[in-house]
Amino acid sequence: MINEAMAAQRADVDTVKAKRGQKFVIEDTKPYVDVAKKMTAIGDQSQAVIDLHKDSVVAHYESLKGLTTTVRPEDDPFVEHYQTPVVLEILKGQDEAFAKSVDAFVQAIADAEARIGLEAVRHYGGFYGPTCVVDFALIPGSTSNVVNQVLQKTEIPVEHKRAILAAKSWGMNTSYGFGDAFAHALEAGATPTEATAKEIATMQKIYREPVEAQAELMDEAGMTSFDQRKYMSEYRRRMERTIKAAIDDDVHYGNILTVPAYSVGDVSHHIAQTTFNMCKDDVVMATIEAVTEVMESSLRRSFDSYKNYWDVLSVATGSSAAATEYILQLDGFNAPMIVDLLTKRFHNYVQIYPSRGAAAELHNCDFMDMIYRGWKLLDKAQRNANGSGEEPVPMIGKYPVDLSPIRKNEVLMNPQRYVYAACAISVRFAALMSLADYPCLLTSEPVTATMMTNIIALEKETAAAPVRACKNCASACLIDMRHGYCQWREAV
Repeated sequence: MINEAMAAQRADVDTVKAKRGQKFVIEDTKPYVDVAKKMTAIGDQSQAVIDLHKDSVVAHYESLKGLTTTVRPEDDPFVEHYQTPVVLEILKGQDEAFAKSVDAFVQAIADAEARIGLEAVRHYGGFYGPTCVVDFALIPGSTSNVVNQVLQKTEIPVEHKRAILAAKSWGMNTSYGFGDAFAHALEAGATPTEATAKEIATMQKIYREPVEAQAELMDEAGMTSFDQRKYMSEYRRRMERTIKAAIDDDVHYGNILTVPAYSVGDVSHHIAQTTFNMCKDDVVMATIEAVTEVMESSLRRSFDSYKNYWDVLSVATGSSAAATEYILQLDGFNAPMIVDLLTKRFHNYVQIYPSRGAAAELHNCDFMDMIYRGWKLLDKAQRNANGSGEEPVPMIGKYPVDLSPIRKNEVLMNPQRYVYAACAISVRFAALMSLADYPCLLTSEPVTATMMTNIIALEKETAAAPVRACKNCASACLIDMRHGYCQWREAV
């Protein structure tokens, strides 16, 4: 897990470091594709699950390469949204009972008009505060949360419910985020009833005809980098055999729907023009590099101590959280301050942009949740260090976090070189605010995706997504009183 995950992270970071500031082409993502190709099933791992990850990355890369030489920054957020619609249609075609369950759920969406309308109004008005609308958990305001509420009252087999839920959590069944159709209809002059009808119709279509729904969403978004219909047709041709093999291997449909999507994000998204542009800033690049070093050092330091594979994932995500918070504190900031700032900004943003994109604050939420977790880890370590003068050592359970790569980083330890030297007290904070809109290589998505594939390969018959646990949302824990609207205990 560690070797494969860090190889994925290094492929991204090393490529971005070498190519930053340059023009992006699809071929730039080959180092990540080569790493994915080397993933192997060992011991009791399911080869079919590993193949879902590997084959999807290759199919995505080859399909894109056959259609375009590059992807516009405006189009790169969508490249990981074309896989789940295809997989969902394959599963419906292979299993008539599952297809009937999806149809029943589509009808249940219409039957839940009052609930859909209420949730859409709340999303539109910012009732829940900052929300990751396509969250991998069941937080208030998220699409998963709403889907779960509808599924609770849908009379279909529970494992089908879990597959449908997974398809719009870690699985990215189209680029649609709940509430978007409602908001735009309302702002265009529709009545709340008419806007709710549009919301219901859109939600129904992404399950009834997911491929065509995604194609139409891209038409509306003005996506011009490549022909999305040709992409999905080619992706299906390349992946159909792999999907069937996973079905034959008794991999849970929820896992079949998720693994192919979250594995491809590095190709033309994390390695992409947006990242090359953002990382022209030396302090942004150094932050990503230093956090990566902390993650790898911490993971390898406890190699002989792990009790189970979930601990490995926890150290990966916890160490990067502590590292990011530590960098924030070097400039005198901490997570509670930033959560307060970004939450207040969210409520202003809603008022200025009432028809804002459904995903606008998505990554701000990821960033806040990460630094909040890091703050708790670092705060405890600082208390333990007390007045000893020793550097704090955050502990993730019994496993230490090695923060020394940050202290050894030439750029981060010399902020005076990147701003007016006598007043260099906010430059690291400024870099982190850039990353607050795009923290994918800090959290880190290639690491968590690779590790989760390894874990799912060991637990293939259990739906891994969405997370059925309290996410400890930063805004909810520190500011917004929304815990009572979460669905994690009620997950189907």
